[in-house]
Amino acid sequence: MSEPTGPDVAVAHRLLLVRHSEIASHRGDVPLTDNGVEIARQVGRELGKERTAFRVLTGGTLRTRQTAEAVAEGARSEGAEVEGPRVAFALRNPDVYVAGERVDMVSSAGALAEQVPGMTEDQAAANRFFAGFFDHPDRIGWWLGLSDVPGDDATTLARRIDAFASSLADAGSPTGGLTVGVTHSPVLRACALAHLGDDPGEPPWVGGLEYAVLPDRSLRVSAFAIDRT
Repeated sequence: MSEPTGPDVAVAHRLLLVRHSEIASHRGDVPLTDNGVEIARQVGRELGKERTAFRVLTGGTLRTRQTAEAVAEGARSEGAEVEGPRVAFALRNPDVYVAGERVDMVSSAGALAEQVPGMTEDQAAANRFFAGFFDHPDRIGWWLGLSDVPGDDATTLARRIDAFASSLADAGSPTGGLTVGVTHSPVLRACALAHLGDDPGEPPWVGGLEYAVLPDRSLRVSAFAIDRT
């Protein structure tokens, strides 16, 4: 959990934990839309105007990697020195297990069956966890309220990100004292619930949370968004 601190406490590092940019659907590992690429570039340009150097890390999906690349491109166009982007294991979606396989939170039984060798679509549709997940109008909100998950629940996921964020105070942090981490909606909503006490719903494209990492590895967490008007 974040620690209450005064405004004058030194910050060892800052993490901007942001959602990937705009996509047309969640059916598979889809790319960004053209508008999504431009949104991410614009965020990068604004960061490049404010910071001379920072690092960009990303989850492993196509949409997070493309977002990270566009943010870095936008920042470099403003003269910023950007390390990365490169994939950081901690920024992946929740770990969920079906028949011994780690699977992604997908939107259909067919997409689930594709991830599990030998599983039929009917078997995927009958899976205890995913049957509820598929049927709920706010799938991530439904998952946030569960404690019996075949993998990461919201608390477990928030702890993973806290450990990752706290480690940024360790020796070896990059020049500039800022890391941009591109991830997914479930990660951000779980972390917001843990630190801010409420689920804000779906984060804006390339918006999310700011972690101020103090020298003692404690955290201050607040909402983050760049004004793109």
